[in-house]
Amino acid sequence: MKKTIAIIVAVLFVFALTSISFAAEKEAAPVKAEEKKAPEKVMSVTGDVVAVDAKAMTLTVKGKKGDVALSTNDKTTVKMGKEKKALADVKVGDKVKVKYTEVDGKNIAKSVAIKPAVTAAPEEKKVAPAEKK
Repeated sequence: MKKTIAIIVAVLFVFALTSISFAAEKEAAPVKAEEKKAPEKVMSVTGDVVAVDAKAMTLTVKGKKGDVALSTNDKTTVKMGKEKKALADVKVGDKVKVKYTEVDGKNIAKSVAIKPAVTAAPEEKKVAPAEKK
């Protein structure tokens, strides 16, 4: 009889411990869901700069689908090739490629790549080969 009671108590103890561990796992799961944010959707626009305001930190680019108004912040990188630049270096008429995200209805630029102006290469003078006599 004592063995039977000891076995029943042991089984109840095991069930009690497993139910506590399952309850702890269920509480931990919602915390992880709150920590995860939806991944930001990075969009890009390529086109000519229509307007720049370095003081207000804004930029407007005319792309294929129309004008895109962008705001910049201290995390926005501005580059021409590999050289870092500032927003003040961007001029109206420059060709740029801007990667941005939409936050609270505003387009926030992550990076601005200024495309170097295409200059006409000097024409090479073609020299005719010397004639053999």
